[in-house]
Amino acid sequence: MSDCLFCKIAAGEIPSTCLYEDENVFAFRDINPQAPVHFLVIPKTHIGSVAELNAENSAVVSKCFEVIAKVAEQEGLTGGYRVISNCGADAGQTVHHLHFHVLGGAKMGEKIL
Repeated sequence: MSDCLFCKIAAGEIPSTCLYEDENVFAFRDINPQAPVHFLVIPKTHIGSVAELNAENSAVVSKCFEVIAKVAEQEGLTGGYRVISNCGADAGQTVHHLHFHVLGGAKMGEKIL
């Protein structure tokens, strides 16, 4: 998608702090961190949100979670971390490209809201 912020980041058109990259997945630091460690993991293929997952594109989610585990370990998140994916405007999704926020580095409460 030519106007998608995360597609442009994955393509290297917009600078980011890359933590991991392969042919299918890209992980980078969030520019507005909400925790001491806050990074995003995205598929390089444009998928709008969890709502757009189907049999043809869902394998990339498994790869995203493999990358989440790898980068979390690399970032020293041995005590745990939170993974969040907002789906749609009511959930607060502002970039309509499937992405997973990974937050850690501090003890978090059980409440999400």
